[in-house]
This record gives sequence, structure tokens and C-alpha cells, in this order.
Amino acid sequence: MAKRDEKAITSRSDDYSQWYQDIVLRAELADYSPVKGCMVIRPGGYALWENMQKALDGMFKATGHVNAYFPIFIPESFLKKEAQHVEGFSPELAVVTHAGGKELEEPLVVRPTSETIMYAMYSKWIKSYRDLPLLINQWANVVRWEMRTRLFLRTTEFLWQEGHTVHATHDEAWEEVLRILDIYARFAEEWMAVPVLKGVKSDAEKFAGAKTTTCIEALMQDGKALQAGTSHDLGQNFSKAFDVRFQDDKAEWQYAWQTSWGVSTRLIGALIMAHSDDQGLVMPPRLAPIQAVIVPIYRDEASRQAITEVAAKLRGGLEEAGLSVRLDDRDTVSPGFKFNEWELKGVPVRIEIGPKDVEKGSCVLVPRVPTRALKEGERRQKEFVGLDEAPGVLKAFLDELQTALYNRALAFREAHSHQVDDYEAFKSAIDGGGFFWAHWCGGAECEARVKEETKATIRCLPFDAGQEAGRCFVCGGDSERRVVWARAY
Repeated sequence: MAKRDEKAITSRSDDYSQWYQDIVLRAELADYSPVKGCMVIRPGGYALWENMQKALDGMFKATGHVNAYFPIFIPESFLKKEAQHVEGFSPELAVVTHAGGKELEEPLVVRPTSETIMYAMYSKWIKSYRDLPLLINQWANVVRWEMRTRLFLRTTEFLWQEGHTVHATHDEAWEEVLRILDIYARFAEEWMAVPVLKGVKSDAEKFAGAKTTTCIEALMQDGKALQAGTSHDLGQNFSKAFDVRFQDDKAEWQYAWQTSWGVSTRLIGALIMAHSDDQGLVMPPRLAPIQAVIVPIYRDEASRQAITEVAAKLRGGLEEAGLSVRLDDRDTVSPGFKFNEWELKGVPVRIEIGPKDVEKGSCVLVPRVPTRALKEGERRQKEFVGLDEAPGVLKAFLDELQTALYNRALAFREAHSHQVDDYEAFKSAIDGGGFFWAHWCGGAECEARVKEETKATIRCLPFDAGQEAGRCFVCGGDSERRVVWARAY
């Protein structure tokens, strides 16, 4: 058996799972930790997460939310106060029983999510309707003892943000749930260039302890769905468990209405699987830590100095225009090696400057992926640009690339979305992947049967599906609408 080239990227068509792992490792986004199930996020991956964090944090703050930080250790008794919550998380908990050389009087749970520790504090802080709404977000790490892990998608420890808000009425809380879901959808589509469906989870798939869970769902290139974000209506479940009450304007005590919502470093996995190819990582320009790399091309030392000087001046002009640019002036590797390396790492645009370009006062822009549909056999288009025009042209080029990535992902989703009315046909088609829109009676038995027999789940009850009378494709019972089924990560 031939030994596998450790530097090669497996083709998506040969082994999608291995392809994904190769991209993460070869593009230097993350690596495996000595601690089983954990990952080390490398500088390239963390810079991408920082850009995601910066964009989302700005959106949260623009809607009145503020950041805080709460402890990673939670008294075990806190989780037991909300029965559904502790039942949902029990298999994933990491528990500290000893510290400082002694057994603890009460075990401490390592934070799997922060509802309980935050709401214990909220019960101290909130006394009056004047204290509401309370709009707090936290950027943190959490631990869930996963048995099957995959870098970024599912690890024992991961990074995320979790918002937890408190409101005087259920209407206000529900407005908050939808406001955040809209932020998540806008971020996914406008920044990540990933189209998403917005909707409500079925009771079987909702967050443990929530009244209602809303979500955004994306379709990956292997035809599997990925839950990219959730926003939960917690009702009064936690406020009653943790005594989060306030006096209304009539001096009467009321239990508060609460929400929680979050996204995680799983978004990096979504970005990889939505856009990347067999040559490596593909990053949307709005999130790319490096938006363009300048590669000088020269034959000898004499031309090297002149070309590098022009390249350095170009970099300065692009940076002054607000663009993130790297000048690769290494003289230890060839231009071809640099082309392949930066393509592997997903830099959206490569800028080439050679002797003839210097003579003409120009440079060449090469996109990581085509910005328009190409005919079979046609190469990626290049843009020949005057050096003085480069900042403006590059900005437009990046905008075109951002749009092209979104349109490509949307076209893929539409081509892999199907209406089905027959359960046997669904079972035959599900191996091919995609979103399947099918009628469902609302019964837990039908939902469980589909999951057991096909490994597909209801991804969401889409908001924009509309009413449509029909028959459940499992049992034939009455149905008022189609829901979206898929296999998922």
C-alpha cells in the first residue's frame, strides 16, 4: 500500500472528512492538542476568529448589548435547579471534585454554558422594572466532554459568545430572540458569504430548558447541514429556578422573561466547508486576515531590489486605503512556491509584480477563485492594473469576490434543495445529501422514526415557508407546512 503524502490535500470527492482535516492542518488554522479532544488554534485560525468576533461584537453593541465575564466554575447544585437543563447537559459535563489537595465540599462543573452562573447573579442585580432590559454578552470558552471530535466543528473545549438577556414581558423577549437571529443571519450572509435558513427548532431539537429555539442552518458542500447559530426564548423557566424577579410599575413582583443566544468557533468550520476547494482554504474577503499578498517576481539580485521597492510602496498605499496586505519578499523560495502556499492558506487575491510590470507602472491581480462563471477550460481571470489605481481596483475586486462566493454557495444550496412527498423516495435520496422540504404532522414519533431510519433530523421549521396543507410524508397525517430535513454535523 502506497504511503500517503502528508503534504497533499485529499480530494473532496475521495474523502470529504479527510479533505476537511487536511485543509485545517495544512492551512495552519489549528492543530491537535496533547489533551484528547481539544485543539490548539494557530495564529491564522485565531486571526480569523478575531475578525469574526470584531464584526459580531460591533453588531451586538450597536443594539445596546454590553460585555461582561463570569466564572468558568459553576456549583453543581446550580445546574440541578433547572431539570431539563441538567438532563440535557449531564453526559457532557466535566466536574472538579478536588482542588488545593482537598476534596471540595461541593463539586464544581466546568462551564458547558453559563445560564446558571449568570442568572444567580441576575437575581441579585435585578429588583425593579427600571433595571430592565438587561442585555449582557460574554466572550468565553466552554467545555463539553465530546466523545467524537473534529477540529472546529466539535471539540471538548471551544470558544464562543453567549448572550443572556432579561426582559419585563414575553413580547420584548421574543423581539430580542428575533433581533439576534437576524444579526446572526446577516453576519453569515454578508460577512461569511454563507446563505442560511432561519427558523424554529422542533421540540426534540431545541435547547435544553428553552421554551423555543430559533436557528440559522447552512448547507455544506457534502450536502450535510450545519447549525450555525441559535437564539433561544427561555420563557420563565430559569427566572423561576433562580428567582430572577422584579417589581413592576404597580410594585407587584413578577418573574422575568429571558433569552440566550450564541455562536462559536464552529463558524470557522462552516466557512471552510462552504467555500474551500481541493487547492486549499478559501476565505471571504470581509473576514480574511490577509486580503491580498504581493509576490515580487525577479530573475536576479539587480532586479530584485528594484521590484521589491515598488512592491513595498504598493503595500503602503494599499494599507493606507484600509486593506490588509502582506508582502512576501522571501528569497528562499520560488514565486511558484509562494503562489501555492498563499492559495492553500486562502488569501483572496494575489498581486504579482515582475520586471515588465515595473516598466509599465502596473501590477497583476489574481483572484483565489473566479469572480464570474468561467467556460470549461478557461483560466481564472487576471486584472492588469496601474499601480496608482490599485487601491480602488483591489477594493472593487474584493467586493466582487465576496459576492461571487455568496452566489456560488447559494446556487449550490438551491441545486441541492428538494421537495419530497414520499418517504421511500426520501430514504433513497438522503444519501445524496441536501435540504429536503417535506410535510410533517408535528408528531414526535414520526420525527424519531426518520432519525432512526435515515439519520436525518428536522433542521428547522423555516419562517418563510408559509402555510401549505398536505400530508405527513411519514404517517400520512394532516400537515400545515413543510419543514426542512437533512443529515447534519
